[in-house]
Amino acid sequence: MIKGGNAFVPAVPLRVAVRNGLDVAVLLLTDGGRVRGDADIVFHGAPAHPSNAVRLTGAENGTMWLDIGLPLVEEEIVRVLLVGSVENGALRDVIGTSVEAFAPDGTSVARYDVNDAGAETAMVLAELYRRAGGWKFRAVGQGYVNGLVGLVTDHGVDVAQEGQAPPQAAPYQPPAGAPAPIPYQPPAAAPVAAPPVYQPPAPGVPFQPPAPAPAAAPPVYQPPAPGVPFQPPAPGVPFQPPAPVAAPPVYQPPAPGPAPAPVPGVPFQAPAPVVPAAPAPVAAGMEEWSFGAVFEPYTQTGRDNDVITVEGLPPGPVVVDLAIRGDGYTGLWPLTRFNKEGDTLVNSTEEDFRGRVLTQVPGNGRLRLQLKAEGPWQLQVLPLAAATRLTEQQLECRGPDVLLHTAGTADLAIHYRGDDNLIVNLFELAGHDDPTCLPTDDNVVNEIGKRRETVPLPEGPVVVQLEMADGPWRAQLKHLEPHSGSSTGDGLANVTDIRTAQAGRAWWSRR
Repeated sequence: MIKGGNAFVPAVPLRVAVRNGLDVAVLLLTDGGRVRGDADIVFHGAPAHPSNAVRLTGAENGTMWLDIGLPLVEEEIVRVLLVGSVENGALRDVIGTSVEAFAPDGTSVARYDVNDAGAETAMVLAELYRRAGGWKFRAVGQGYVNGLVGLVTDHGVDVAQEGQAPPQAAPYQPPAGAPAPIPYQPPAAAPVAAPPVYQPPAPGVPFQPPAPAPAAAPPVYQPPAPGVPFQPPAPGVPFQPPAPVAAPPVYQPPAPGPAPAPVPGVPFQAPAPVVPAAPAPVAAGMEEWSFGAVFEPYTQTGRDNDVITVEGLPPGPVVVDLAIRGDGYTGLWPLTRFNKEGDTLVNSTEEDFRGRVLTQVPGNGRLRLQLKAEGPWQLQVLPLAAATRLTEQQLECRGPDVLLHTAGTADLAIHYRGDDNLIVNLFELAGHDDPTCLPTDDNVVNEIGKRRETVPLPEGPVVVQLEMADGPWRAQLKHLEPHSGSSTGDGLANVTDIRTAQAGRAWWSRR
């Protein structure tokens, strides 16, 4: 499994191996992304959860073993984080870090090999989380440079300051009326019937071999109905795909106005791009943009995995606008001139993914993108000037995005309501005179889980990139100052009306 990937696992007691020589902890989280108290942390000092759902069972040859009884996890717990840390050095110094989950019969049901660790000293390696009445395993790989303290603090753990006694955790009390936890007992081996005893024939009676018993047709495994937890088929039972059904009606886009929720079972049809009404007038100094070329947006639709090629683009940074209808893994990479994957643009397990990302058109004007998706999709390549402008009005969006700050100094207030990473980068264009590339970015936010952030912005023009934001968020400018004048340098492309470029934004634009 690659980073960000996920898959259903059977809702049975799992045996989990964490390799290689890491200190292991498990955090049991509610739907708010936080523990209920110190009792929801399982580590070497508290090796078993009070519910008996999670237990550290020992280490051998650098591997830490855990028992996670998914049927015993309390209803209030929706996520189980598997955490690894080191006391000395960094995680990149650990060779062979991996997490692997086994069913009771020893079958491996999920595995994630961590191969991109850096200077972090603690990491959320993987998680088990509830979905559609069952459980899924997700390969996370989210590191923390500030170590285990920073990781657990982000999930609601109060850590004692140096020189202070650690807080005493209140003893865990199960909810009123809840039955006592039942320790997990491995299933007893099924009794094997004794084979029949051979009886020799009577003297003088010729041997007659017994007639072969008619072979009973093996039972056929039927996949569960939607929403029913996954149960693996019995050994030897062949998989029978469901019978084909009549094609469902095709989704038709609604008239302008609030978009209704998609109808279950109706395949997605991307509506035609919408040309929005002219935006309201903006303050002086906020409508001008003079970086990068403007071109007609390129649009392509498709389904599932594909390679997209766009010819004749001006070299330089562009915005890729992607919308997918589906609940599988979404990945997007630019392809190098050697037809190899470049830096990851999208790595998401978000259902119905939508977002905007930055990429670079090579000098030959030929952009090639590799897309991994499950379901119908629409992709647009837009000029940088088509990115959404930041103003003092609240912008409510979802997913990664590319924003433009064109006014004077300001504070950018962000309210993030997702459960995964929030990564924000700034590209300050003042004095940068090469429109074929962006300057080095300044990473200003790299956190995980729901949070509020306020980021000081320099005078525009500034590109604000939400590199990762798998979830809803809001943003707006505060303490906005007037622009002092042009500061973009000389020799840039002549793009003076940002509103013209923004008229070609994607059909699901959220302005």
